[in-house]
Amino acid sequence: MAKIHGIGTQLSGKVGQIIYRQTKYGTVAYESPAKPSTPRRSEKQMEQRTQMANLGGVYSQFYLTLKHAFEGIHGMSDYNAFVQANMGVCRVYLPKQVRLNGGCVLAPYQITRGTLPSIATGTDGNNVLMTNLSLGSLVVNAATTLAEFSVALIVNNADWNEGDQLTFFYGKQTIDAVTGVPRASITGYKVVLDTHDATPLWDVTGSLGFSTVNGMLGMSQPATDCAAAWIHSCLDTNGTLRISTQFLYVDSSVLERYQTDEAFTKSAESYGGVNTGDVFLQPSGNDTPPTRNRG
Repeated sequence: MAKIHGIGTQLSGKVGQIIYRQTKYGTVAYESPAKPSTPRRSEKQMEQRTQMANLGGVYSQFYLTLKHAFEGIHGMSDYNAFVQANMGVCRVYLPKQVRLNGGCVLAPYQITRGTLPSIATGTDGNNVLMTNLSLGSLVVNAATTLAEFSVALIVNNADWNEGDQLTFFYGKQTIDAVTGVPRASITGYKVVLDTHDATPLWDVTGSLGFSTVNGMLGMSQPATDCAAAWIHSCLDTNGTLRISTQFLYVDSSVLERYQTDEAFTKSAESYGGVNTGDVFLQPSGNDTPPTRNRG
């Protein structure tokens, strides 16, 4: 601290890193104390921090369409239920710079949880994704009506009824041509089963997730650098929403590079790094305490 004479005697406040203060002894100046640096997190804390970036990025692509996607959460937000279901299960490490540029990586995250039977998925020899939902003899085309599709689904599959909803989510993974940032976009399509509606099915849903593959409901094209899921939902007799537990099926040339140890290190450093310092108190069973001379 120093006492100021001359032109600086009327200064008060902070100028740069110097703080000026008027006292009964005159104007005094002292250097602003340095702000403590952000402490580095432990490896466990950083594991969660680096995963949160991608979880938030992917969730935001659903544009609130995952509302009520988790049964029985009782006061927990839909986003928190999504994070709880996926944290540490499918680890994706996204650097801060990628997230700030709007990037995210599609991953086989759980997007719904409920008491209805899950819809299983798999690919045929041409990498076309299909479900375990049988359409019987129906081959869906541009002329297929919603009524015909509804009848085929209800007759050939247990647990499906008039008024049930079938939702299809499709996500596309891309790489920004300029920045190299991985980007994703997710679109949802839905249909409510109605055995009397003569509207062409594809007028409501499009063909992408509502086509016939070897007698089963599936996609109209190979699953390449994408994510997809079909979801069954309905209201029970008490008016309570029920939903099937579903995970995104992911085909990606991008995902693996954000799951390695190297990816974790890079991501952790972008958020301040992992605290590798010694713990202050670190007792060992073989250590004996030092003796002190009390005098």
